[in-house]
Amino acid sequence: MKKFLSLLMALAMTLSLAACGSTEDTTTDTDDTQGNAAEETATGSGVEDGVLTIAMECAYAPYNWAQSDDSNGAVPISNVPGSYANGYDVMMAKKICEANGWELEVVQSDWDSLVPGVQTGTFDAVIAGQSMTAERSEQVDFAGPYYYASIVCVTKTDSPYANAQGISDLSGGTCTAQIATIWYDTCLPQIEGAQIQTAAETAPAMLMALETDTVDFICTDMPTAMGAVAAYPDMKILDFTDSEDNFQVDEGDINIGVSVKKGNTELKDAIDSVLSTMTADDFNTMMDEAISVQPMTEG
Repeated sequence: MKKFLSLLMALAMTLSLAACGSTEDTTTDTDDTQGNAAEETATGSGVEDGVLTIAMECAYAPYNWAQSDDSNGAVPISNVPGSYANGYDVMMAKKICEANGWELEVVQSDWDSLVPGVQTGTFDAVIAGQSMTAERSEQVDFAGPYYYASIVCVTKTDSPYANAQGISDLSGGTCTAQIATIWYDTCLPQIEGAQIQTAAETAPAMLMALETDTVDFICTDMPTAMGAVAAYPDMKILDFTDSEDNFQVDEGDINIGVSVKKGNTELKDAIDSVLSTMTADDFNTMMDEAISVQPMTEG
């Protein structure tokens, strides 16, 4: 009898363990199925969690800047508590997110770390006034353009170069531009006899070099120049667009795009689906709005 009871107990335990194993396997299969479905959905949009995480300098008005409150539609900077991001890039990011049903997260990142951050997946995209250069296009994919910018110079209204009619008139002047930009690497060297100074780490530093007379002029794009003269009334834009004596650049070097990780065609296409519905006039209207609400001075 004892042997019979022992046999029954052993059988019961075996069945119990088998039942537990079956439940665990079923749960795992279900979790895997759900996980695969979620992954498939994420892959379809190019955004894994429904939150588009973008990076920008937050110091490049009127494209982007930081402020202390959420006025004029500013959004929190996730890695800088108490600070909010605003500007043309933020306005565009909000439009893209709204159209795709995403939430928006803005991360502050230094200029030189923007491309590496996209490559490593630290953030989904960069919306930071980046020109779509051939060199960058080897490292990231670009959606857009989301702005068509021309290259100009900025000087002081009382500068000897204030009446320059072409880049040859800038010969002999001291100048700078922001580091790792088409302005510094390609444009300034085209000015024969220019005394090119060390590149500025940021756009505000570039403007301050001009404001403090450290240089005679700077090279930048039109939106940055427009933002500069709005913040510094003693500055003047030198636009040589209609002159043959102008900078020689490829169209891709001056068009502004949204960079995403190489191969993330889903995200690129989702962003392009929004940008393709907008015209140059739409871009200019939005840029004018950004300039109208930018801080009057930059830190």
